[in-house]
Amino acid sequence: MTIEQNVRIIVADQNNASYSVPGLPVAEAQALASKLQSRLHALNDLQLTLKHIHWNVVGPKFISVHEMLDPMVEQARAMADEIAERMATMGVEPIGTPGDLVATRTWEDYPIGRAQAAEHLAALDLVFDGVISDHRDVMNEAGKVDAVVEDILIGQIKELEKSQWFVRSHLIDNDGNLASAGADSAKQAAQQGLEVDKALD
Repeated sequence: MTIEQNVRIIVADQNNASYSVPGLPVAEAQALASKLQSRLHALNDLQLTLKHIHWNVVGPKFISVHEMLDPMVEQARAMADEIAERMATMGVEPIGTPGDLVATRTWEDYPIGRAQAAEHLAALDLVFDGVISDHRDVMNEAGKVDAVVEDILIGQIKELEKSQWFVRSHLIDNDGNLASAGADSAKQAAQQGLEVDKALD
C-alpha cells in the first residue's frame, strides 16, 4: 500500500477519535490502524474468494473441497471482525465497504470461474501466500508499537498457515513438489495445478 493510500485511509471521510488505548499515542495508533485497514480488506476479500471457490469448484473432488472451504470462510470472517474491533478500540473507524476494498487493494481480483479442484486450489495457494506475507509485514511493524496487535496477528497467521496447509495437501506429490510452485499469477498456478493433477491421474 502506498503512502498516499495510507494517508487517505487515515484522514479521508473517517471519523477517527481524538483518543487511543492507554499508553499508545493517537498518531501511532492511527498509523498502525491504517496498516490494519489493509488486513481488514484482505480478510474480507479472502472470505469472498473462498465462497466463490466453494460455489464454482467442479469435478470428482468437488465435495471434499466444497466442504473444506466453509470453515475457512467462517475463520476469515472472525479474523476480519477481530481486526475491525481492535481498530475501533484504538479510536480508528474501520472501513468495511466493498467500494473502499476495491479502490485500495493492491492484489488482483480472483480470476478463476467454474474449474476443477486442482485449478482452484493452486490459485488459492497463491492467495494465501499474499495474505500471510502481508500479515507478517504488519505483524513485524506492530511489534514495535503495540504488542496487542502483534499478538492478534500472530494468532491469525497461525490459523491462516494451517488453512494453507490443508490447501497445499491437495497439491503436493509424493516427493514434496508443490503444483503451484513458481507461479506468478493465479491463472498460471491454476494451469500448473491442472497439469499436475492430470499427470497424477
